[in-house]
Amino acid sequence: MKKIVLLLLLVLPLATMAQTKIKETQVPKSVLNALDRKYDSYKVKTWYRSPGQYVAEFVYDGQHGRAFFTHNGDWQYSSFPTKQEDCPTAMNRYFIDNYPGYRIRSIDYVEQMDGDVYYRMMIVKTGVGYDDNELIFDPRGRLQKSNAPDPDAVKREFYTLNNPDDDVDDEHLRNLKSNKGGKRPAPVEDVPEVISIDTTPTITAHFAKICPPSKVVEGPEWVNRVPNLVVAYYINRQGVEMEEVYDAATDAHIMSGKVLDKNHYTAAIVKYLEQKYKGESYKIERMIIYTYDSKWRVDGKKPKPYTYVVISQKVRGLGNKLKYTRMEFDSGGNFTGLLSQPLDKNDIQ
Repeated sequence: MKKIVLLLLLVLPLATMAQTKIKETQVPKSVLNALDRKYDSYKVKTWYRSPGQYVAEFVYDGQHGRAFFTHNGDWQYSSFPTKQEDCPTAMNRYFIDNYPGYRIRSIDYVEQMDGDVYYRMMIVKTGVGYDDNELIFDPRGRLQKSNAPDPDAVKREFYTLNNPDDDVDDEHLRNLKSNKGGKRPAPVEDVPEVISIDTTPTITAHFAKICPPSKVVEGPEWVNRVPNLVVAYYINRQGVEMEEVYDAATDAHIMSGKVLDKNHYTAAIVKYLEQKYKGESYKIERMIIYTYDSKWRVDGKKPKPYTYVVISQKVRGLGNKLKYTRMEFDSGGNFTGLLSQPLDKNDIQ
């Protein structure tokens, strides 16, 4: 998140910059070629032009987004509208805990030209005539930049307006209240936010049953995985990295993940990658086979195993900066889709 300040200067003006709808025939070939290089499979719905910039409104891997290019054909960044429930738990919790009386206007997942990715949340105070505020979070949901009001001031004001029988020594808050009296609420202790993991006695007991201490060399480390999943990362006696995935709402064990070593990569997947990235340099960073619990059912049927793969490629012109591509394959090694972000904080970032 090294270029957040630059990003704020770059992104914010787009909200007000006039954009004119144009035909694809009016788009420079350099811009069209840049889009082809960036996304291997896409469908453009609409092209727009603004001063010094071209914008493609497109669909990529089932996701709607916008890609921004300079008039010379240089890709700048892309943004994808994102639902709140698809965002990291820590990010949603930060908003809920710190901005009572505010609502979320929009959330975008942004990919930047230097490889940085982040979430951009626009919030606004409930009511009429209030300005939008911007919160920037990294892929793990940690706040990186904000132009929103100080959270402590927001919470004090919200508390005061909703507790008219209490009084405070803050002139601004006194003016907002309709009544006076009572005592000032005790100050809130300023302590670091602790992100709890949604484990339960049932989940930990199940893990201890299938993975007793005698079979675990390292771990477990419990991690939240959105949406509504909790994962135990550990290393077994054979030195294999493993995962146990649970449903945080029902405590049910969903599946187990096994990280494959290079000598046991799935041949069909390796062949697919060799063909897809023929002539390109890439590295398989991680290949994990997920096998569903024998009792887990979807529409009455037990799902078949699948494989999650992460590959890395060096970004041209940016030294050792790496670009990660995340893919899923079915039990036969056939490609089924791309993932736009890491699984959770323990995934390769």
